[in-house]
Amino acid sequence: MSDHILSVTGLRASIAGQQVVEDVTFAVPPTGITAVLGRNGAGKTSTIRGILGLIHRKGEVRLAGERIDALATHRIVQRGVGYVPEDREVFAKLSVAENLALAERQRKPRREFVDSLFPDLVARRDQPAGTLSGGQQQMVSVARALLNDNRLLLVDEPTKGLAPKIVTEVADALAQASDTVPMLLVEQNLDVVRRLAQDVVVIADGRVVHTGSAAELLADDELTQRLLGVHADGEETEATTGEVHA
Repeated sequence: MSDHILSVTGLRASIAGQQVVEDVTFAVPPTGITAVLGRNGAGKTSTIRGILGLIHRKGEVRLAGERIDALATHRIVQRGVGYVPEDREVFAKLSVAENLALAERQRKPRREFVDSLFPDLVARRDQPAGTLSGGQQQMVSVARALLNDNRLLLVDEPTKGLAPKIVTEVADALAQASDTVPMLLVEQNLDVVRRLAQDVVVIADGRVVHTGSAAELLADDELTQRLLGVHADGEETEATTGEVHA
């Protein structure tokens, strides 16, 4: 049995022939939350999508010691990898209940657990998902992943563009979920990272440039500025640039 729930070695990935992940190697422990950090365009989302096989990739990916890099995405999901995609990707014309039902992979989904985390969705179960607010759509996206007993969750930018109150609600749900399932979390909000993550992986230009303790990184303002272009309190530095998102 592997000491890590996920290990990634020499991952390279491309989109339409353009290399977006150059050489990524890191491991995710079997408990807690590991945050993936980096400036815009660093390759964070592409790394997640490469792990899942959603884009062309090479390299070695292991789930609890088993190689999964040759498997199709649906086979990886069937092995217990839940995915919360960037930009929510709900089925707009389907109701909240129908969105959730489509995500169920087991005979007894964790409906009570999800309902307790997102009571607002219970009240809106018959409402078309496309008519929900951005925050409510994000709750649907997270809820879909939490319905199943996953071995690992891959969560991509869950608080992006959300109001502070909704950020807190989504972070609360992720914190509760992490008590039972390890998580790889792409997140730009350093307050959320500070609250949730035990470990960090920092990516720049498609390569891992730092791994270690989340608390230690965020306690070092100079290192945070150098790696992320922001102060440890989340304020941007003058050197911060807006590269193309990947």
